[in-house]
Amino acid sequence: MEGEIAMRIDAYNKVNWIYHTRNKHKVAKKGAAKETDKVEISQFGRDYQVAKQAVAAASDIREDKVADMKARIEAGTYDVSVADFAAKLAEKYGTTVF
Repeated sequence: MEGEIAMRIDAYNKVNWIYHTRNKHKVAKKGAAKETDKVEISQFGRDYQVAKQAVAAASDIREDKVADMKARIEAGTYDVSVADFAAKLAEKYGTTVF
């Protein structure tokens, strides 16, 4: 057997025996299902959906605030506190203000 490759038929038979690939079991077919699946949504779920739709329909821009700020800027009365501005920056970026 020099130079020949020996086949391991024994190993195949053992695997075949473990997974029972020789004798396949047949499953009897049954009739169609009599009941269908149902989904029920709770009142909380319905309320949540309504609220989600209302938020999606709402504008991201508050026109009343924008109009007020524009008017104050044009009139020259819009004043931003430097300390408040610095505090907001620090809050947003996680740094401390002295």
